[in-house]
Amino acid sequence: MQENYLAKWLNGELTEAELKVFKESEEYATYKKIRDVSEKLQSPDFNMEEAWESIDKRRVQETPKVITLAPFKTFLKIAAVITVLIVGSYFYLSTLNETVITDLAENKEIILPDNSEIILNAESKLSYDEKNWDKKRNIGLNGEAFFKVAKGKKFTVTTEQGSVTVLGTQFNVENREGFFEVSCFEGLVSVTMNGQETKLSAGHSLIAINGSITKSEVTKNGQPSWLNNESSFKSIPLKYVLAEFQRQHNITVDASQIDDNQLFTGTFSNTDTDLALKSISTPLRIKYKFKGNKVLFYEENAP
Repeated sequence: MQENYLAKWLNGELTEAELKVFKESEEYATYKKIRDVSEKLQSPDFNMEEAWESIDKRRVQETPKVITLAPFKTFLKIAAVITVLIVGSYFYLSTLNETVITDLAENKEIILPDNSEIILNAESKLSYDEKNWDKKRNIGLNGEAFFKVAKGKKFTVTTEQGSVTVLGTQFNVENREGFFEVSCFEGLVSVTMNGQETKLSAGHSLIAINGSITKSEVTKNGQPSWLNNESSFKSIPLKYVLAEFQRQHNITVDASQIDDNQLFTGTFSNTDTDLALKSISTPLRIKYKFKGNKVLFYEENAP
């Protein structure tokens, strides 16, 4: 087979007889696949000046090696490399997400492309597709966040335990291990758990602890207490209270000496550690002591 068949084939210049011979060759199937894939993809931007500058630098540092290859094999290797690069870039760009993570004792504010506002609580993670926000209006949340949705804008907050769909409202979502809470402060939200949908109007909240669901009330047109540097609880097992204390103060908690399933109702400071410890221990009649960056809780009558 003539070596210029490939160039003529790509340019549509082969005669019927030449095309028949080319299609019977061993290389034809491979070249056809490469051409079909390449036609469906768009090549990434390429800076020619930077490429030449990089090549010139390598020429100075390295001694070139000359390797002779057959024209078909040369084209095959180059085309394969270009195809892999194009496909890799396409899938990377199409799945690129914006991710925001907070550390212990840290909050962050996020503005979405539609000007909706989010405040992310300590030790939390939030992600969304910024590039395709108008088409893919979904937010992934692990942790806790307060949402102030722009009027007329709609999106869904997805967690491992349930999803929340909203339209022009203000609400709070907390998704921790074994604990899930949605509080609606303005407007209306739709909460879906295990295939069951619950609508929450302003002033109501839904709490799920290890799958057990209860409903409660919050202040209409209010906001979660943690935005005011406090953490509030109403009949919540102590272990979740201590976990929040640990997140807000970046202090390790040892509760092995007490019953951490007892219910706690109250508020503690997210900025004053000593005051927070007293707010937790006093109503439960338990004691605590520090050891380095660790606090141990124990019963009052413990030796």
